[in-house]
Amino acid sequence: MDVKIHDSWKQLLQEEFDKPYFKNLVSFVKDEYSRYQCFPPGNQIFNAFEHCHFEDVKVVIIGQDPYHDLGQAHGLCFSVNDGVKHPPSLINIFKEIENDLGIPYPKSGNLTRWADQGVLLLNATLTVRAHQAGSHQRKGWEVFTDAVIKTISDNKKGVIFMLWGSYAKQKIKLIDTKKHMFLKSGHPSPLSANRGLWFGNKHFSKANFLLEQALEAPIQW
Repeated sequence: MDVKIHDSWKQLLQEEFDKPYFKNLVSFVKDEYSRYQCFPPGNQIFNAFEHCHFEDVKVVIIGQDPYHDLGQAHGLCFSVNDGVKHPPSLINIFKEIENDLGIPYPKSGNLTRWADQGVLLLNATLTVRAHQAGSHQRKGWEVFTDAVIKTISDNKKGVIFMLWGSYAKQKIKLIDTKKHMFLKSGHPSPLSANRGLWFGNKHFSKANFLLEQALEAPIQW
């Protein structure tokens, strides 16, 4: 199957694209987009891969589901388009960065600037029906994104995986922790953050310290 994804990923993931589950997934997604309003826009489903090419991956942040309200999702987990009100989890991410690194809270919630520096902002499910959280879960996306995580683990070394919340933490089984590094904490959602499981994790300074130790450029968070 010919999938429109950046060439650096295409050659590594072609085996997945040719599997029956992926063909079924494509049929499901095409049907959903033809019958309902879905997010992100069709040409942004693989946006994370367009902005963070395989050879550039230094950090992986794992989300669960795209935002499902109008104008929010654009293919990068936790990120929203310029000018869009910041969702609660993103607010808490920016607050932690401010506390951790002293970087002022930004106007824009668009995290493309991170992706362009080698941060893969990967949702486990890449599409969603408008206003119906989780509506495209268990249709095959998770099989594909698990394969992405395993491909990174198998074919790179020294990548930092940020595992926020119980769902992301389960992905550690796909990661060779002898070759890669990981940072775990609670999820930045208010439910978790307000219970003391997010703030103070200092993941952003820790990630930059690990990158500098490996003689890599730190991320401008």
